[in-house]
Amino acid sequence: MAETSFLKRRWKLLLNIITIAALVLFAWAIRGQLVNTLDNLTKVRAWVLLLIIPIEALNYHAQAKLYQKLFTVLDEKISYRNLLKLSLELNFVNHVFPSGGVTGISYFGLRLRQFGMRGSKSTLVQTMKLMMYFVAFAPLLMIGMLILALNNRANDLTILIGGAMAMLLVVGTGIFIYVIGSRTRINSFFTTVTMTINWLIHLVRPKKRETINVANARLMFEDFHGNYVLFRSRYKELKQPFLWSILANITEISVIYVVYIAFGTYVNVGAIILAYAVANFAGLISVFPGGTGIYEALMTAVLVAAGIPARLSLPVTVMYRVLNTLLQLPPGYVLYHRTIKGRPKAVAEHG
Repeated sequence: MAETSFLKRRWKLLLNIITIAALVLFAWAIRGQLVNTLDNLTKVRAWVLLLIIPIEALNYHAQAKLYQKLFTVLDEKISYRNLLKLSLELNFVNHVFPSGGVTGISYFGLRLRQFGMRGSKSTLVQTMKLMMYFVAFAPLLMIGMLILALNNRANDLTILIGGAMAMLLVVGTGIFIYVIGSRTRINSFFTTVTMTINWLIHLVRPKKRETINVANARLMFEDFHGNYVLFRSRYKELKQPFLWSILANITEISVIYVVYIAFGTYVNVGAIILAYAVANFAGLISVFPGGTGIYEALMTAVLVAAGIPARLSLPVTVMYRVLNTLLQLPPGYVLYHRTIKGRPKAVAEHG
C-alpha cells in the first residue's frame, strides 16, 4: 500500500525522470550522427534545407485533419488545435519510448480522457489512423516501383523488396480487418493476448496474478468492435481521411528528397519511396529509440540496391534523420511536458 501511495503522489516526478532518461539515451544513441551532420552542413546548400520546415508543417496539418475526420465519423468533435498539439506530443513519445507505437496508442488514450473520450474509441481512432497510413502507402509504393522500372532501376533485389512490402501491407491489413470484423474473433484474439501478457508479468512478479483485468478488457474489446462497426457502416466518409493519409506520406518522402536536393543531386524518387517503406517497418520493431541505427542502415542498403551510391545515400539519410529529430522533438517535448504537469485545459474545444 505504501508503494501505491508513493506512486500516486509522485507519478509526475517519476514520469519526468523517465522522460529525461529516455532523452539522454536518445541523444547518446545519435551522438555520432549528430557530429557527422554538423560536418556535412558545410558541404550542402543550407538554404534548401529550410524547405523542410513548411513541408513538416504540412505533414502535421495532414495528421491533425486525419484525426479530426476520423473522430467526426464517430460523431465526436475535437478542435483542430488540440489535435495538432497531440500529433506533436505523439511524435515525441513514439521517438523517445521505443515500443512499436504501443506507447503512443496508450498516451493517445490518456490524453483524450481529458475530453471525455472512452479508451476503446480513442484506441480505435489511433489504430484506424495507422491502418490508413499503411493502406494509403500501398499505391505510393506501386508508383515508386513503376518509376524504378521506367528508369531501369528495378533489379531482382528491389522487385523482391517491393513485392514483400506490398504483401505485408495487404496481408497485414486483411488480417486486422478480419479479426476486428467479428465480435467473437476480436474477443478471442485480444483476450488471449491479455492473458498472455498477464502470464508474462506473473513470471516476473509472482504476486501479480492478473495485472490486466480480463473481464474489463473484454468489455473494452466489445466496445472497440461496436465503434468499428460504425466506421464500417460509414465507409464512404473515410475518403477524406484516406486523402489526408496520402498527403502525410507524401510530405515525409518529400523531406528526404529535399535533403538530396540540398546535396545537389536529383535521385530516383522510386528508390526513396521503397527505402522509406523498409526503414519505417524496421523502426516499428526496433528496441532502440526512434529505430536509431537500424533505420539508417536499412534505408541506406535499399537506396544502394536501387542504384544510389552509399557515399551519397548514407550522409543524406543521417542528415534527414537528425534534422527531422531536431525539428520535431523540441516542440513535442514542450507540449508533452506541459501535459504531464497538468497545464492544458481539460475540456475540448468544439466547432
